[in-house]
Formats: sequence, structure tokens, C-alpha cells
Amino acid sequence: MASRIAEEAGWPRERLDRDYNARATIPVAAYEAEMLRYRAMSDAARESHATHLDVVYDEESGQALDIFGTAAGELRPVFVFIHGGYWRALSKRDSAFMAGMLAKHGIASVAVDYRLAPETSLTEIVREMRAAIAFLSKNGRAYGIDPDRIFVGGSSAGGHLTGTVIAGGWQKDFGVSEDVVKGALPVSGLFHLGPIAKSYVQDWMKLDDAAVGALSPAENLPGRGCPIVVAYAAGEADGFKRQSVDYDRQWREAGFSSELIEVPWRNHFDVILDLADEDTELSRALLRLIGKA
Repeated sequence: MASRIAEEAGWPRERLDRDYNARATIPVAAYEAEMLRYRAMSDAARESHATHLDVVYDEESGQALDIFGTAAGELRPVFVFIHGGYWRALSKRDSAFMAGMLAKHGIASVAVDYRLAPETSLTEIVREMRAAIAFLSKNGRAYGIDPDRIFVGGSSAGGHLTGTVIAGGWQKDFGVSEDVVKGALPVSGLFHLGPIAKSYVQDWMKLDDAAVGALSPAENLPGRGCPIVVAYAAGEADGFKRQSVDYDRQWREAGFSSELIEVPWRNHFDVILDLADEDTELSRALLRLIGKA
């Protein structure tokens, strides 16, 4: 079950910089257009499906989340989305594009903020994400969320953070059950930080060996893993592909349920927008995971 990605930390810096440079896989104009789509589609969701905005989930950091698609008189399963941006960009304002699709199927959604690198350490970012899950577990009923049906997903750095909330070893400290998350959808995720700490990303992440070990989902598999869907785009940079394939392998070899999906005709930045369309493979996989297919 050991990660095969760990050995990449010994690869040449030039190769790691290339293999983990998602921006280089599409033209600058295309990247900028995708960022605008994130915001525009999320703004539309805020207008039509928001039910609770700027709910503070962590008093220590003051970070907040937005809730979409709840309904009076019922508790709905919830999909918690964690944005990407290599831990230093984007926000919950860019993270609600799937809210309409999920609401149509009776599923609430949550977009979560976290403080960004380099001002905030990855250790703290991970703590904030775990605090968000604990908040929803303990307080979800007040917002129309079923605390026994929490599902989590994220893109890129958000895929990594998804991995940290389904990892083992943190739940007791936050007062939640080991199976607080019932399923997960990490998309284009980073599950072992060894090669990241040896790449250009280290310029702003400043990861030491202890952080790599403690914060790599691949090094902290749970004793009892929830069902997951690991997805990545056919047009990803090679490092992201390898990370997804290896994490899926680890999960299955541990005896847990995992489905691996390579999404054709998509790149690192537009693949996650498939969650806005119920007819895409990614959306169908998420609906199956939640039990709404």
C-alpha cells in the first residue's frame, strides 16, 4: 500500500517543475477564461440557490462557508467543495458552480473558504478544512444538512485537502466519528507532497519533511476508508495523472472502494466544471457516490 509517488522527490527539479505545472498545459488566455467561468457560474448559483452565506465555521481563523440547495422541513445530504489554486488562489466565491445540478437531485452543497499560502501554512489550511467538516457534522442540522451524509470533493489543491479530511488520525481531536465523511471525490488531486516540496511550488509552500509526512494523504490512510471516486483530466500535466492513479491503487489495496476516472477532452482547469452538468461522467459518478443516481 506504500505510495509510489514518494520516490519522485528524488527526480530532477526540471522534470518535477514540468510535471506539476498545470498552468503550462493550456494557453494563458484559456486559463483566464476558465477562471472567469468559475466566478460567473458560481455567482449565478449564489443568486438562485444560496440559502446561508458567510457562515463562520472556525472561530480561530474566522473562516466561513456558503450553503446552497437546502430545503425547509428536510435534512439533505451535502457535497462540500474545496477549491484549488495551489493553496494560494481562488475562494468560495469561485466554488459553487455545481450547486444547481445538485439541488435538482435533492443534494445540498457547501463552498468553503480557507486562508491562503504563503501567509498561511499548509498545516493550518488542513486544520481549517477539518474544522469545516467538524462544524457541519455538529451543526449541520440547523442549516438543513444531514450530518450523517457528508460527502467531500475538491479540485487540484482542493483534491489534496479532500484527501486530508478522509485521512486517518484527526477525527478524535475534532470530536467527530472516524467515518464523518461518507464519500469523496478528489479531482486532479495531489496525494503525496514529496515531489511538490522539490518543485517550484516549494517557493511559496515551504514544506519541511515533517509537513510532507503529516499532510500527505498517501502517507495517512485511514483504518476504515469511505468510498471514493478519483478523477483527473486527460489533458493533465503528467504528475497529476500519476498522483491520481497511485492514490486509487493505494485505496483499493487497502481494501477500500475506489473508482478511477480519466475524463476525456478536458484539462486541469475545465474538468471540474463538468459537475455543473448532470449528463457528464463526473456528475454521474458523484450522484452514484451520494446515492442519488
